[in-house]
Amino acid sequence: MDPTAPEKLKLKCEVGLLGGISLIAGVMIGSGIFMSPQTVLMNIGSPGASLVIWASCGLLAVLASLSYAEMGTVIRESGGEYIYILRTSGPVMAFTLAYTSVLVVRPTGIAGVALSFSQYTLAPIYGDCPPPVVIVKCLAAVSILLLGIVNCLNVRYSMHIMVFFTVVKMLALVVIVIGGVVLLIKGNRAGLEDSFDGTNESASAIGLAFFQCLWSYDGWNNLNYVTEELKRPEVNLPRALMIAIPLVTILYLLVNVSYLTVLTPQEMITSNAVAVAWGNKVLGGWGWLMSVAAALSAFGSLNGTFFSGGRVCFVAAREGHMPDILAMAHVRRLTPSPALIFTTAISLIVLIPGDFQSIVNFFSFTAWFFYGVTISGLLYLKIKKPDLPRPYKVPIFIPVLVLLMAVFLVLAPIIDDPQIEYLYVTLFILSGILFYIPFIHFKLFPGILNKLTVYLQLFLEVAPAEKNL
Repeated sequence: MDPTAPEKLKLKCEVGLLGGISLIAGVMIGSGIFMSPQTVLMNIGSPGASLVIWASCGLLAVLASLSYAEMGTVIRESGGEYIYILRTSGPVMAFTLAYTSVLVVRPTGIAGVALSFSQYTLAPIYGDCPPPVVIVKCLAAVSILLLGIVNCLNVRYSMHIMVFFTVVKMLALVVIVIGGVVLLIKGNRAGLEDSFDGTNESASAIGLAFFQCLWSYDGWNNLNYVTEELKRPEVNLPRALMIAIPLVTILYLLVNVSYLTVLTPQEMITSNAVAVAWGNKVLGGWGWLMSVAAALSAFGSLNGTFFSGGRVCFVAAREGHMPDILAMAHVRRLTPSPALIFTTAISLIVLIPGDFQSIVNFFSFTAWFFYGVTISGLLYLKIKKPDLPRPYKVPIFIPVLVLLMAVFLVLAPIIDDPQIEYLYVTLFILSGILFYIPFIHFKLFPGILNKLTVYLQLFLEVAPAEKNL
């Protein structure tokens, strides 16, 4: 090696086991557990069935994360589903994922969490009245901009924020659990009587209940997006997954039992935010603390979504599926700042027409389509390439079960209760091929793009970054 050659630019390996656990749990525990229980209950129809849904979603997240742990130790590159699909299913499907994820799915998820953060922050100020939509969206935009700046400045700052807010939200959930246990001992069972009466057993209702519940579990795969920034991924990736996801699942079940101990099903369904309704009943004058806790929880989740979401855009650009500028990192801070800036801008655009419930349904439908494609790739590797080095392995029946569940989640709402929105989503995913053929396959890049790349590279002080292998 030439000692005079300039050192190649690489992202820093700043994420250890604690950071990995915090990244997974910190994103999973966001707005969902404070808002989704009432929509899960509304779709499935009974408290008992809603608890079954929450347990099933937790089990699904565990099984899917086990499959992803094997993928992450075989393909030790950042990018999550994108890089796994690229290596197993080819560039066309990988570009379709990158196109959908970068332009819609990730920004949509960021906008949804930012909206819930804003709603909870403003709830104590406006009391029983819903805050004005304009103010909600303005505060959400401020939170997106703030965390976009933090993640551009320093990876370590972002991880410190993640660890701090993970501790805060864990404490908030523990308070809810303890309050529920105390009231349960005293004989309160407001929502647990005749718990399976009124269960809606249609495939569409079950699918939509899963979508709403899985929004709360989203984030189980976030560590796979930053594999190159993870210390000893062959050890810390499966460990972090197996600590964080079961812990979150147990907490979610206990929190839902606590909600049902205090609130009747009707009170849960009609509340704007079930955690706030719970706080008003149990904590009295201190009920506003639940709004604060939920806001902090959503803010921490938003930070983690930013941290991992920008990496998809970065890796896709590095593989030639996005403009070159998005594959660059800041020459001093070593953060993928162009990709993060781009993600921030798209998230702000998505925020303008954003509606929380439609965001959740769209995000879940699209995400599980690509999760299914990713798991298919793992099965391909297990069957066709069994000799690849695998520091971590899962029995083949686990990815098979996850794949069957992904197929159900994608098809059930469409077959049982077809809606035109799902057709729009499908057409949008397929439209990625129309962009792939001219711009990626035939490389019909206009000359102005190269000039713009040079200008932005100088302006943003960025340079191409290599893989951490």
